[in-house]
Amino acid sequence: MLIEEQSLIEFMYIMLFLGVGFMAAFAPFIVAWLLGPKRKETPSHGSNYECGMEPYGQAWDFRYGVAYYLYALIFLAFDVDILFLFPVATAFHEASPLRAVVEFIIFVGILSLAIVYAWVKGVFNWQRRNNL
Repeated sequence: MLIEEQSLIEFMYIMLFLGVGFMAAFAPFIVAWLLGPKRKETPSHGSNYECGMEPYGQAWDFRYGVAYYLYALIFLAFDVDILFLFPVATAFHEASPLRAVVEFIIFVGILSLAIVYAWVKGVFNWQRRNNL
């Protein structure tokens, strides 16, 4: 009976934690909705703000090259991988020294191979378009 009560108390702590987390996440939206100004929609309400200038053309008139997106994706992937190195470096002393160094070199080596692969495929070659 004592174990069931302890489990119930722990479950209640978890539910309280989740409830407070949801309230902390959604409270700013609710407060902004309650306290924010209520405005009527105007014709310019849905348009983009262009630094005080009237917008012209459509958003899809200008197209970015696929190299831009590839470059951004590679940056994002390597940024996440570099962030992974921080916890690995902090736990570096817990493993045996040789194993830790070998795993670290393997991880950085795989990252380096990915950079070399992208370089060979020409992702980092930015081609200019002179049709402006």
